[in-house]
Amino acid sequence: MALTPPQAPPRWDHSADDITKLTKESIETYRKVMDKIGALDPKDATFESVIVALARADTTMDEVTEPLAFYQNVSPTKELRDASNNAESLVRDFSVEASMRIDVFNSKIAAEKNIKASGQWDTLSPEEQRLVEKMILDGTRAGLALPEEKRNELTTLKKELSQVCLEFSKNFNEENGVVVFTEEELKGVPKDVISGYTKRTEGDKEVFDVTFKTPDIFPVFKFAENPETRKKALEGHEDRLKVNVPLLDKALELRRKIASLLGYKTWADYITEVKMIKTGQGVQDFLDDLETKLRPVGEKDREILLAMKKREHEANGYPFDGKFYLWDYRYYDRKYIEESLDLDDMLVKEYFPVAVVVPTILKIYQDLLGVQFEEIKNPSTWLPEVQAFAVWEKGAKDESGFVGYCYLDLFPRAAKYSHAAVWPLLAGYDHPDGKRSYPLAAMVANLAKPTPDKPALMRHDDVVTFFHEMGHVFHGLLSKTKYARFHGTSVARDFVEAPSQMLENWCWEPKVLEQMSSHYETQKPLSPELIEKIIKSRYVNVGLFYLRQLFFAKFDLKVHTDQESEDYTALWNNLREKISLVKYDKALPGQASFGHITGGYDAGYYGYTYSLVFAADMYATVFKADPLDPARGKLYRDKILRAGGSREEIDSLKDFLGRPPNSEAFLEELFGTVPASKSSHL
Repeated sequence: MALTPPQAPPRWDHSADDITKLTKESIETYRKVMDKIGALDPKDATFESVIVALARADTTMDEVTEPLAFYQNVSPTKELRDASNNAESLVRDFSVEASMRIDVFNSKIAAEKNIKASGQWDTLSPEEQRLVEKMILDGTRAGLALPEEKRNELTTLKKELSQVCLEFSKNFNEENGVVVFTEEELKGVPKDVISGYTKRTEGDKEVFDVTFKTPDIFPVFKFAENPETRKKALEGHEDRLKVNVPLLDKALELRRKIASLLGYKTWADYITEVKMIKTGQGVQDFLDDLETKLRPVGEKDREILLAMKKREHEANGYPFDGKFYLWDYRYYDRKYIEESLDLDDMLVKEYFPVAVVVPTILKIYQDLLGVQFEEIKNPSTWLPEVQAFAVWEKGAKDESGFVGYCYLDLFPRAAKYSHAAVWPLLAGYDHPDGKRSYPLAAMVANLAKPTPDKPALMRHDDVVTFFHEMGHVFHGLLSKTKYARFHGTSVARDFVEAPSQMLENWCWEPKVLEQMSSHYETQKPLSPELIEKIIKSRYVNVGLFYLRQLFFAKFDLKVHTDQESEDYTALWNNLREKISLVKYDKALPGQASFGHITGGYDAGYYGYTYSLVFAADMYATVFKADPLDPARGKLYRDKILRAGGSREEIDSLKDFLGRPPNSEAFLEELFGTVPASKSSHL
């Protein structure tokens, strides 16, 4: 393609001083817009002078500050990471200040009144009406209907909360601990994994430093034969961020105070008001109902794995106390899959070289959704190994077929964000002159690197994760809203995962698995026998898996509904034992590494499971019959992705499904049947 995008990609050549300077300038520009809007005579407050002007100022600021705040997650330079973190801190503080501007809120109220009195309301599009409603709701949720002294108190509390959450996540990114093992202690861990560890001499023996990054530590949980090795690895992992314990205590205390000031019974009620589920009680009912159904399944799973443990301990001379521990779960889960299905995770991995899987997944998405990726040669990025793509409509003839930009930063390195996630760095929206501003989505992952004797290979669950995250990328690329506020993944937080979770299903489809796989030596795809085993493994020990998810969700809900503080380390360990059915030895502060709780999923972790219900329904109803059919892909683009958050999520679902969603497909997937439900939520 010889087409030139109508919008140049951004540059990534900022200095630390640039980051600070541009952020401060951007804040100042926004503040001036607010001063102007706040000073309007009520009769001059209109849709254009208030609502549109604020939406534009918001978007302009995000376009500058979002990419600058992103450096802290990916830049190899500490100076840039620190400047980026400080810049985000400035933006967060300013956001609190902006959200508390009573003069601007009064202008919004006046604008709404004038729009309705003049009859203009009926001429606004549904998206424009939604913009007005959401802006007013922002103000009431920010406490602007409160008297002045309470507003001032609220501003102080919110700024403090914002800083605490920022420090919590900074500790995550900067965490660089290790747990040390001898080669003998690592018995069972695959050789190619061990070859990636840092080896050194300690006293008279050789030891390996295992970091707490996923590609290093997870193979120890899953493969180390000695239970003491797994215990030491897991306890180190649970304890790695104990520095965050007081920060979480502080954040929860601040949230309780803020919710109370705003007149909400709990923080969970405050948070869920703008979600699909609407109330904290709704979350409680959903989780309780699912726990009742899952518990007997999980207990059966545990009995099977405990019997395996007993046999293995007796055969190897390890003591057996009849208990199933936290460090037993991943190990025996893997062994059970290997033994019952004769499925070897490490063998499967040989069929998924990164160099083949990544382009194949991109091709599957492109064919399904009718777009094409053009790699940009020598792009400006934060690191040379980052891939940058211009994305076009399939068969685009001119610049009107441009969709946006996508960046992939796929391999681990020091001080980089340690999981997989997508940043919607630029939103798509319409300029006042009708021209389009195009989106940019960046995916950050930590796929395994090559070893001396093998190329970079992906486990099947890495493939699933990659497929999932690309779902977020396409939500960001293929949404088409008038206002940036509603673009892409700017949907209710308990729906945001559903499109990506639905797309995970492709990784369990025989023809897709065949297409994606190519053995690194023979180039042969997975055999039908291996594919069948992979598919069967999906719902093995599903009871224990989802009880673990429920534990996270119930911990998150409990700490955000309780009126009093408690010992959260004790709560974390006791609740996990009660719900997840795994024992522990010493109570370690695992809650300090529960990043979701300060990273935007507070009182929201239930959303992962809640949205799975929608994902299962969408897949079973529309895609299951022919998952690679571009006509179905187009329906998905038009009904789910295009609208972003510009309408109620339930309306997008009804439009796509042709009926209201239900939980039947999800329950059938998990249990093979649909158990009777006590919960009306869904």
